[in-house]
Amino acid sequence: MIVNNLLLKLKNRDADSIKKTQALLLGMKGKIEVLLDLQAETNIRQGRSAYDIMLITKFKSMEDMETYLAHPVHLEAAQYIVSVLDAQASVCFEIKAE
Repeated sequence: MIVNNLLLKLKNRDADSIKKTQALLLGMKGKIEVLLDLQAETNIRQGRSAYDIMLITKFKSMEDMETYLAHPVHLEAAQYIVSVLDAQASVCFEIKAE
């Protein structure tokens, strides 16, 4: 399983902006076949170095993740994210079956 974690820091860091962005991300759930799971969690510990939202997505394979990245629903969400984004960081890793 592939797990991709994306940290987002918004330009406007007020509660309404964060909630709107979280809702937009959660709106992808169930609309992209290869997406096994999606979480969009908001940070409860604020600070200058803190990020606002962590998007966690899970896929069966890297190929499925690439399909997700090119999917129209994801591309539409990504277009919005780019417009409100100040900074981002990501970690992608594989969980191997034992």
